This record gives sequence, C-alpha cells and structure tokens, in this order.
Amino acid sequence: MARERVKEEKIRCDACPVLCYIADGRSGACDRYANHGGELVRLDALTVIEQGQAKLVPFLKDTAPEDWDGDLVQSGRAFVTAVGAGTTYPDYKPAPFIVSQEVEGVDMVTVVTEGIFSYCGVKVKIDTDRHIGHECDVVRVDDEPIGHVTTSEYGSKMLSLGGVEHLTGGSKKEGRVTCDALLKLCNREAVEMVIGAPGHETRVVVQAGEPPVIDGQRETLMRVGCGSAAIGMFAKQWLGHADEVVVVDDHITGVLSEHQAGRMLDVPATGIRIKGRRSTPGRYFQVAEPGTGWGGTDISDPLVILGEFKPKVAWPGLRLFMVSTTGEQCAYYELDDALQPQQKTVPDALRRSADLIAENCEPSICSVLFMGGAGGSLRAGVTENPVRLTRSVKESLTYVSCGGAEAYIWPGGGITVMADVMDMPTDAFGYVPTPALVAPIEFTMRASDYAALGGHVDEVRPVADVISDSTRKLSKSERQPDPMAPENFRWRR
Repeated sequence: MARERVKEEKIRCDACPVLCYIADGRSGACDRYANHGGELVRLDALTVIEQGQAKLVPFLKDTAPEDWDGDLVQSGRAFVTAVGAGTTYPDYKPAPFIVSQEVEGVDMVTVVTEGIFSYCGVKVKIDTDRHIGHECDVVRVDDEPIGHVTTSEYGSKMLSLGGVEHLTGGSKKEGRVTCDALLKLCNREAVEMVIGAPGHETRVVVQAGEPPVIDGQRETLMRVGCGSAAIGMFAKQWLGHADEVVVVDDHITGVLSEHQAGRMLDVPATGIRIKGRRSTPGRYFQVAEPGTGWGGTDISDPLVILGEFKPKVAWPGLRLFMVSTTGEQCAYYELDDALQPQQKTVPDALRRSADLIAENCEPSICSVLFMGGAGGSLRAGVTENPVRLTRSVKESLTYVSCGGAEAYIWPGGGITVMADVMDMPTDAFGYVPTPALVAPIEFTMRASDYAALGGHVDEVRPVADVISDSTRKLSKSERQPDPMAPENFRWRR
C-alpha cells in the first residue's frame, strides 16, 4: 500500500516583498525569519547598547563604597538598537519597537526598525598611494559591475559601490552579486574586486578596518603628503647632507632647490631638469604614469624622470637624494665628471630622513561607510505623516543613528544617512533577495515631539518591557557617541 504523502504546512512571511512560504523548522530566503511551530520568529537577537558613564566607580566624598552596586561601566541606561528588531514592511505597519525611557528628567522615545534599502550603497576610502584605477573605472566582483572609482582624496583612493542602478537596474546576477558584496563589506568581511578594463586590471581586497591588498601586496603606509608637501615638511632634515632632493609623486613631485622651502633655506640652484609639466616653482605634474611604483607612479628607477643636468649650473660631486612620498623607496646619487648620476650607498643621515617620512605616514586602512536613503516604509513606520519626520530630522529635533552609531545626514531633501560600519555592532546588516540590504536605523526624540509629528503613540513601550534574557547586550564602544546625549538635540542647547 502506497504511503499517503502529507502536505507540509507553511506560513507566509511578510517581512519583505519576497513573501516567502516557510515550512516548520525552516528559515526564509534571507535567513532572518523562520517558522517555529507555525509562528513566524526573528532569528537574530535584538541588540541593546549599554551606555557607560565617564566615571567608572562613584567613590565620591558623599558616597560610601557599600553604595556601589558593582557595575563597573555604570551602564544604567540602555539604548535599543534596530539590530535584530525586524522591519516595517508592508509600509502601513508601525515600527517593530517604539521604546520610551526617561533621560535626565526628559521623556524620550526611540523608534527602532531594520530598513529594507534598495537605494543604498557604500563609499570605500582606501588609504594608499598605489594606483588602483582611473576615475570612473568600473569595479567588478565575479565579473559583474558593482560600482566605480570616484574622485581621489588626499592620500586616499575612493570607490562608490552599489546603488539602485546595480541592485535593480541590471541583470539578476548583477543585482545578486552587488547585494552580496555590499553585505560582506558592511559586515566587515573581505571582498576581492577587480578594477579597470581587461589588460589594465588591478585586483584589490577590501575589508573595513584592515589594510588593502593590491595585486597581492598588503599595503602598510598612507603617504605623508604630496611631493611638494614633503619638501616643505622635511627640508631642514636634508640640509648639509644633500645638495638636491626630489620627492617622487604621481600627483605633485617636489624639487628642493626650486621649492619655496629651499629658497627660504638658501639652497643653491643645481641645474636639475625634471620631465613633466612644471607648475609653480619646485612643483611638477605628470612626471610619469600612475602605477604601483615610486610615489604611486609606474616607475621603479627614479632616474627616468630626470633630464640632463644644466652644465653651467651643476657640478661634479653634486649629492642627489630621491625619495618616495611614503619613504619606502629612496636612493642616493653623486654626479660624475660628465654630470651623470652614479648610485651610492644611502648615507645614514638621509636614511634616517626617509625613516622619518615613513614614521609620519599613517597606516594604510580601508574605511567602509554605509549610505542609504530612508524612504517610505521607514518613515511610515514612525509616523502616519512621513514628511514631518523628515522636517524633525532637519530641525535637529530627531537624532538618527544606525545600530547606535552616529549617522551623518546629508543636506537637501529626504533622509539620506551615512555611517561608518566600524562603529556599528558586529553583523549589523542583513539582506532580502529582492535584492536589497537590510540595515538598522533608529530615530530618537522627545516624547512630546514624537506625538507632535503624528507618531504611533499607542505602540510605545517602556524600555524595561523590551529587554529580556534573549536580548544581545553590548557595552558602548569608545567610537560610538551616546545617541541620547543632550548635545544631539537642538531643543536642549
């Protein structure tokens, strides 16, 4: 007799637009919600940050030691983050947690939700002198475009990754790969990416808080400045030890004898000629192509940027020191009778100056900043009149944080937030396979202001009712500000 097949009961999850049907004991496509005995449950624990005070132990004149309860960090106030809170989808639902507590005699409300961000991405800052790609070069992961190289900053390369064009505007694979890369970057995991066109590709491994790995080489130093800046900073170190110094840099190569610093120190002309475009005295552009060599150029022999010395000015025995903007490469030469540079051992004094340049360089680090627009479902989860929340944020009546971390609010319309993922709790981000990132966001304000903007006041719960044994608790990081500190609110100033 054939065994009758019993149809497995499933429940439908409405936490995101995918609307998964989930069998008992299974999780949905996002691994964030599961069917537990016919009930939809959130798998990640709600995360609460315990705020520490400045004084660790209150041993004051008026306080007896026996009055101390043993709380080393004085964590009397808890801040409920949106990590593990759940989402507001569909839009009409109030935020999962709307929490009240008294802070310094003022009734405060924090609205907590994990937002589904289709309009989101990351800005990546890579502190390195090495060339990783030209502006607008495409960044690829698994052969799919996920972003591009954007405007370089002082000593740093910048990437703009993600965004709605890549998440939803391309192929299914492009969206999936982009979402996966963003999720890993935001959760402080390593992602290998390829930058540039075939034949001119650079492989870069990016991980928040870690040095970049560029074409297999782990970077160590961020340049101290451009070549001209290095001349200004270290000119006195070279007096008496070299007649001419060239600091090789992809952007601005500096030449001591022509530079204003050299003039002020009475360094005589040497007759040196530099290939490239001369800017102001002692500053040269485009001495070589960008690359991974000296000073972010493509050269391994610094002499290739020199022309013939002027015979009426230069002299045999002229001492020439060439160094990169990180001090990692340096070389010393003396001119022979034909005024040709001959390499010699670097004198100790000049070696020490190169070490001083390196000492003044900061570590090469990758920074990842999450950036997203808080749109309809987020604001509707806070108030029935979403534009009032936007106005409250702009007027500094409402403080916005991401997982308890300070969020920079961009000017202009809407609520566009940006937060450093290093300030956020571990594994603060999730995803839904629409595809979109799921990121924590909190809105903190005075209770009266929350009522005034049309908030869901009937959903407000005391903080004590929210915290349970299953809640994940974290002590406040030194990098994180206090989301409820008085200075964050205009009405308290």
